[in-house]
Amino acid sequence: MAVTELQDQLDQEERGDLAAKEQLGGQPPTIAIDTMSGDWGAPVVIEALARMDREALGARLVLMGDGQILEPLLARAGLKQSELLMIEHAPERVEMGDTVSVALRSKRLSSMRIAIDWVHSGRAAACISAGNTGALMVTARRILRTIPGIDRPAIVTALPAPQGRTYVLDLGANAECSAVQLFQFAVMGSVLAAAVENIPVPRVGLLNVGAEQIKGAPRVRQASQMLASSGLNYVGFVEGDAFYSGQVDVLVCDGFSGNAALKASESVARLIAQRLKTSFQGSLYGRMVGLLAWPALRAFRRQVDPRYYNGATLLGLRGIVVKSHGSADSVAFANAIEQATKEARMGIPERIGQLVGHVVGATSPAMDVLS
Repeated sequence: MAVTELQDQLDQEERGDLAAKEQLGGQPPTIAIDTMSGDWGAPVVIEALARMDREALGARLVLMGDGQILEPLLARAGLKQSELLMIEHAPERVEMGDTVSVALRSKRLSSMRIAIDWVHSGRAAACISAGNTGALMVTARRILRTIPGIDRPAIVTALPAPQGRTYVLDLGANAECSAVQLFQFAVMGSVLAAAVENIPVPRVGLLNVGAEQIKGAPRVRQASQMLASSGLNYVGFVEGDAFYSGQVDVLVCDGFSGNAALKASESVARLIAQRLKTSFQGSLYGRMVGLLAWPALRAFRRQVDPRYYNGATLLGLRGIVVKSHGSADSVAFANAIEQATKEARMGIPERIGQLVGHVVGATSPAMDVLS
């Protein structure tokens, strides 16, 4: 069976499962939220819940954290606990400066750890945390384990493109990657883009210093050979402009390159915003032009605002873990909740497991040589 046919089959099965759940009155997915981590902690999480249309979200939200802190915050926001919104007391918190060993061994009652434990036990379909990235990655990998056929999880997020979005992975979980791991990232990213964006056959590109096949490190060229025979919609090497050009739906790279590109993009966005603000406020004429241009500028800001793209998934684990930016505000955190809920409904880990098994089998000779 071709990869595209398998993806179509998974889509049909997913629609059938959703229809069956609706007919049987199936329960909404449970999302475990680490409320105590991140730069701002519980107040931002509660504010995000207050601004969301939780009925349209259709999920059961469980808040992991100190009940004595969360209950007054809920009351002030006009929110009440119910079957779809409840508190699970967690007396400890993983600090942003905690080492991985401290988070893993000494804080087993932290809000982060309990959220991951809920996913592991099946009580939650996904969890969200804005906490220490290293602690979250190591703890999630230790408890949930990786999907069979996946060596390491990757951090993936969606970036704005002229039409739609581009899913980029890895964004920092793996500074160095083998050819096999880059290949696995491509499979996982293709599944995520197909499911969340409803793209039948996502276009996959591999980041390189040039589009020519003779360029790049040996591991990148080896990964390209594997992808070319995988059955995925692999379009070949792409350069750095592909992060935002829309020429691919999935961009694969090692974690060092992906993280550097993401941080550079954030810096450029801040620079542009500051320069525009300075230009429009520098004179009376500038303020008048700014007033006239405000509707267009507001629409543009909404399209490129990183808050609306918050929520990076630790892809490749046997459960769904979404990492929110540590300094996320309520708008950004609400987006992470929506992202986790979408992935939970789509059954992303199960879909990855099925497609990995199919593609790895089809390319096993190449993988045997490279691994």
